[in-house]
Amino acid sequence: MVDWVGLSIPFAYLGILVGSLATFSSLYRKRKAAKSSSLEPWFPTHLQRDIYLSLLHLEPEAGQEKPPNVPDGVLKAALLQRATEDIKRILEVRNAKQALSNLLQRGSVGDDLWQRFLRAEKEVEAELRDVVEEANALQPNWGQTIFQSANEMHHNAILRDKLASIQAKGKRDREWWDQEKATIQSNFMKELDEDQKDNAKPAVAAPGADRVGSDEDAVLVEGGGPAASGASSSAKGAGKKRKGKK
Repeated sequence: MVDWVGLSIPFAYLGILVGSLATFSSLYRKRKAAKSSSLEPWFPTHLQRDIYLSLLHLEPEAGQEKPPNVPDGVLKAALLQRATEDIKRILEVRNAKQALSNLLQRGSVGDDLWQRFLRAEKEVEAELRDVVEEANALQPNWGQTIFQSANEMHHNAILRDKLASIQAKGKRDREWWDQEKATIQSNFMKELDEDQKDNAKPAVAAPGADRVGSDEDAVLVEGGGPAASGASSSAKGAGKKRKGKK
């Protein structure tokens, strides 16, 4: 006879083991989903998407049964702005993924940050699919080219921002140079005025210079000099001649 009691023990053990593993897996997934949902989002609120959805699902005004009709041009413009914001987020995700993966492998960042990034990446992918579907609903086959147009708009916005920053910097530099130029001119004019004042002052003779000149003249007069000796010799000769005549 078959020993059913002996066979039931291994099957019961396997059943308990499989049930415990399933319970643990279910609890782990729920806890992980709750933890990931409680994490801070990677990107801020998608304002352009909220604006588009608000225009698409307008509520009827008071006293009216139907909501106001939004023109297709307005919806297309709002969807294009939404796609432009998605382009920015795609570029940010692509640029940050490799660097964040390297930091995670080195242990420089925690698993929470990586989970936030993965959730943001999934949200971006879902957003791209949604934009393509909305574009095809507004205009057939527009979903194939909407992101190309959005990319061009994004690059044009970057160029405009750079041009505005360059113009602002040029204006600041111009103001600084005008101030510096005015300062240099004022200092130069002050130096010119000081030089002119110095040149306009009369030359003052050194004290004692006249006294030295007068002393030298007195010495020449008292000493007799060559002129005085000549005069005295001529006077003596004239006297001798007069005595001879007598």
